[in-house]
Amino acid sequence: MTTVSIIEKIMLALLPYDYAALEPYISEQTLRYHHDKHMAAYVAKTNELVAGTPYENATLEDIITTADGPLFNNAAQVWNHEFYFAQFSPTPLKEPEGHLKEVVEVEYGGLEQLKEKMSKAAMALFGSGWVWLACDSHGKLHIVSSPNAGNPLRDGLYPLLAIDVWEHAYYIDHRNVRADGVKAFWQVLDWRVIDKRYDEVVHATKKQ
Repeated sequence: MTTVSIIEKIMLALLPYDYAALEPYISEQTLRYHHDKHMAAYVAKTNELVAGTPYENATLEDIITTADGPLFNNAAQVWNHEFYFAQFSPTPLKEPEGHLKEVVEVEYGGLEQLKEKMSKAAMALFGSGWVWLACDSHGKLHIVSSPNAGNPLRDGLYPLLAIDVWEHAYYIDHRNVRADGVKAFWQVLDWRVIDKRYDEVVHATKKQ
């Protein structure tokens, strides 16, 4: 029997920091399992599922917005995790600046109020999933709770930051105490990244 090897078109993105760089908030062990095991498995499965299909040369964004079932689930988890890992820093900016700061103050009353609302949403989401801060084409902010592999791109929104509430994101460090995982999340979230994402969306949508 001849076996056909799968050429990986979707690659596992490297972490933009060392495995131990986010300690004590996110441990090296968590990152090694979360990135090298869980995310890598989604990458491998997505490549397997797109092989020989019309999605073989599609972008992750195209797959997320048009596919369903196992292909959507795995491709979305690849996108979600790459986006998630990219928002952290061992030396994070602790609050937004510029335009995003103004919008947060107008729409939520300030950063602490926004964090409280997102943290409550993370605690309220039953089972596994994601809590997102996203914006629409007018720059208005939205807090979106998505079960499983859900992504705001499906609803025409632009993700800005994501809280992963799948247990593998926090269980090694915090066991079943999701609240402690969410608190640790805010300690390493780099608002430089979120500011840049917001500015890029606003700039791009103004051109349309």
